[in-house]
Amino acid sequence: MSRAADRLKAVLNHLDPSLACVRASNTSGQTITHTYQPHNLRYTNDNDLLSLDQRLFYEKNGFVVIKNLVSKEDIDRFRGAFERICRREVSPPGLLVMRDVAIANSEFVPDQKAVTKIQDYQEDPELFRYCTLPEVLQYVECFVGEDIMAMHTMLINKPPDAGKKTSRHPLHQDLHYFPFRPVDKIVCAWTAMERITRQNGCLVVLPGTHTGTLKEHDYPEWEGGVNKMYHGVRDFDPELPRAHLEMEKGDTVFFHPLLIHGSGMNQTTGFRKAISCHYASAHCFYIDVKDTTQENIEEEVRQIAERKYGVTDAIRFQDTWALRGRLVKGERVSL
Repeated sequence: MSRAADRLKAVLNHLDPSLACVRASNTSGQTITHTYQPHNLRYTNDNDLLSLDQRLFYEKNGFVVIKNLVSKEDIDRFRGAFERICRREVSPPGLLVMRDVAIANSEFVPDQKAVTKIQDYQEDPELFRYCTLPEVLQYVECFVGEDIMAMHTMLINKPPDAGKKTSRHPLHQDLHYFPFRPVDKIVCAWTAMERITRQNGCLVVLPGTHTGTLKEHDYPEWEGGVNKMYHGVRDFDPELPRAHLEMEKGDTVFFHPLLIHGSGMNQTTGFRKAISCHYASAHCFYIDVKDTTQENIEEEVRQIAERKYGVTDAIRFQDTWALRGRLVKGERVSL
């Protein structure tokens, strides 16, 4: 062993990896020391995958980006599966295909230019393989634990903006759409399928807003119209700092369901693709959202479910989620 390696080993043997200290000075000049113990952190589990710095970053900001997590080969396969759906070569049961409001009334072209998003791809074996990738699940476990449900699946194909700014996604909290809790046992994995920049509409997040509460959502009053189910936060501080998440193909961001986030216009001539899945602990439980700020999305989802499944009897909000949820690791306990 080299002398440098010997010295490194000696240093590591004297370090306590279970502690991290942050020192700061208050206005009187006194030094205040905060000691963080990983097993006391609220939002992540201590399983030695995330570094302590990454865990502290997520605690403070509500998101963390893992570079080059998903292989280019897998992403190309997901792209191929998406294109087959757009060409109507396959039609997975339960799939929801969405089009931009600016082109909804234009002549339909059966390719990816007409489709801006697909949701609920749990019955497409190739696309759903994303939700089961071991490299993704090992990070999901850091947030929700060992028993993992895939609850909500999407592939976003953000189109070049048609001039009406409808390619934007309003700032929102994902928890608005979910009738299950606890909130800290839910996480989204969102993977860039190509280079994503501010020019083609990268994610924008408001760091630290995951420590707040669920806010009221509704459709924003945008002149060019708003895409279906693109609800936005009604009341937030516009002066809050924002972070634009520019990502390379294969980079994956994991974020908390209370984190306020959205995306800007796609100002390029190409489509911006990303694939995502919301995961929850299988120990989560459903709640009744009656008389809460989530009543409006409950009614909208119920109406979509009635049209989609042809059921005219009363459909509970949680039933629409139970239909889509899939166990991807461990044991299905509650959801």
